[in-house]
Amino acid sequence: MSRRFADRRAAGRALGERLRRDEPHDPVVLGLPRGGVILAAEVADALGAQLDVLVVRKLGLPWQPELAMGAIAAVGGAVETVRVEAVLAATRVEPDVFDEVRTRELAELRRRESAYRGDRPPVGLRGRDVVVVDDGLATGATMRAAVVAVRRQVPERITVAVPIGSPTACAALAPEVDELVCLDAPFSFRAVGQGYTDFTATSDEEVRAALALPRPP
Repeated sequence: MSRRFADRRAAGRALGERLRRDEPHDPVVLGLPRGGVILAAEVADALGAQLDVLVVRKLGLPWQPELAMGAIAAVGGAVETVRVEAVLAATRVEPDVFDEVRTRELAELRRRESAYRGDRPPVGLRGRDVVVVDDGLATGATMRAAVVAVRRQVPERITVAVPIGSPTACAALAPEVDELVCLDAPFSFRAVGQGYTDFTATSDEEVRAALALPRPP
């Protein structure tokens, strides 16, 4: 039977308990908004780590926005783009259409970074153990973009941590990181929400509140 978490906070606590065994060195925890930040706050508390937000935007097909043809992520000034080649090939998206969607989503990414972080600069990642947290892994496109963006900052180690994920997405992502922690990858995976009793949407206010709590400098 698949594992089920009461809510995002409970899932974050379960991840934190699992990650404590690794005893990460000088850890930084990055949450993917919105929901991933709530889990990341619990993980950061468990590890006594700094917490920051890593804003990622899916690049959806113009006529089917929920289907990702790519994703973008930014850490500091660098923006990384990941393309889902299978979707692009199947749908024959023209390069100018892809670029138009990317430009629009980049503007939204920067807006959200400002809204979530305010005047606080991004946490430095060079030479540190970085834990990237989300509330689940479905296609893996946005997490792949996040990993590429983090890798550019030259961390010592990258761990991706999710409470639930698609077995296919987890298997594809695992070789790209130092460690992938997925507490449940059910063969019957349909959607991230199936792993939660309460999967209520996270608000911007909740993200800002989680990031504003005092933590190690």
